[in-house]
Amino acid sequence: MSETLIKGAQVVVTMDDAGRELAEADILLRDGVIAEVGTGLSTTGETVLAQGCVVTPGLVNTHHHLYQSMTRAVPGGQDALLFGWLQTLYPIWSRFGPEEIHVSALVGLAELALSGCTLTSDHLYLYPNGARLDDTIAAAGEIGLRFHPTRGSMSIGESAGGLPPDDLVEREAAILDDCIRVVDAHHDPREGAMVRVGLAPCSPFSVSRDLMRDTAVLARDKCVMLHTHLAENDEDVAYSREMFGCRPGQYAEELGWTGKDVWHAHCVKLDGGEIDLFARSRTGVAHCPCSNCRLGSGIAPVRKMRDAGVKVGLGVDGSASNDSGNLMAEARQAMLLQRVSQGADKMGAREALWIATRGGAEVLGRSDCGQIAVGQRADIALWDVTGIEAAGSWDPAALLLAGPTRVRDLFVEGRQVVRDGTLATIDLPRVIETQNRLAARLAT
Repeated sequence: MSETLIKGAQVVVTMDDAGRELAEADILLRDGVIAEVGTGLSTTGETVLAQGCVVTPGLVNTHHHLYQSMTRAVPGGQDALLFGWLQTLYPIWSRFGPEEIHVSALVGLAELALSGCTLTSDHLYLYPNGARLDDTIAAAGEIGLRFHPTRGSMSIGESAGGLPPDDLVEREAAILDDCIRVVDAHHDPREGAMVRVGLAPCSPFSVSRDLMRDTAVLARDKCVMLHTHLAENDEDVAYSREMFGCRPGQYAEELGWTGKDVWHAHCVKLDGGEIDLFARSRTGVAHCPCSNCRLGSGIAPVRKMRDAGVKVGLGVDGSASNDSGNLMAEARQAMLLQRVSQGADKMGAREALWIATRGGAEVLGRSDCGQIAVGQRADIALWDVTGIEAAGSWDPAALLLAGPTRVRDLFVEGRQVVRDGTLATIDLPRVIETQNRLAARLAT
């Protein structure tokens, strides 16, 4: 039996059904699960003192492209809209191989962990030069994060009217065969799973209608979730109207891409009818505010989505379109964008933090994660509020208004991944050195 006691937290923000915030509280972690929450708890295992800390559930990231951490701030893509940005980056990504995919995933996952993230999705839709989804799954195992990778795909290259170069697309039969392989090899449907696999054609403008439909059928046969990009910007909507004769939400519905087992990234340009469709069908949304700002895509109608009952989580998106992978900063940006577009009373710090924790867990179908309650997985973030970021704060639990964006300690399945602000599972300086060497080679 493995136990850790988190002792004497200034505030525990539980995100449970009652929305409890507990002062001077303890949390006992046992064998990967939260065993007790209260005061005066004891253990024969390790004790982690949490005085001066706000404790929250681990944050949940619902959309990422981990491989992009190796292509930040690329000239030519710094000031481009989505389609032009992609056309700048595709030729660079086509030179990746297994090492680049693995190392960039290590860096991206480490950055997430240091920002308090315990569970992340990843959307890997290109597999150049022998790279495989297995390369990112191995990286998540090394870092120690709970992982929901998705086997993405692109099948329509430039010669067939698509955006990606022909050397980055795959045959659709081969895509479906590899989807079966990775699900059979890695997907764990059990409660407490460290790895679950989803299926994720890249976007309606990079795969065929048949592949979208066939992937949905396969995912439901395998009982795994579905993910793609949808309605990201005006260009995306215009493409859907021109090529499919309908809006993106209608296209998704026609192909079986709505339901509680589906979540779409971005959804910046959903209209009222599409929002109602997503609410009725329990379709989830990964809101990526920083990336949407960086690419000039717009402000997603998150307030309208949540008021309608749409499941919404947060995503940092790829570091080539965000430049960062800090999920706490993403939550603050989500809050600020709704306030600047809808009014200062339209989203508070606690609601944005709920979206970043419980909301993301709901989007990924993880009822065992996202809150601090007995029986939940022991995914816990400790935030030190004794530093300058929170100095003078009257409400330490309002972390997104005045608090750190880097975690002090992080536990995933009861195991400590970050200790005293430092990643405890890998030699991060060595990995960063390798990443910079590989990035420099790509730039030549």
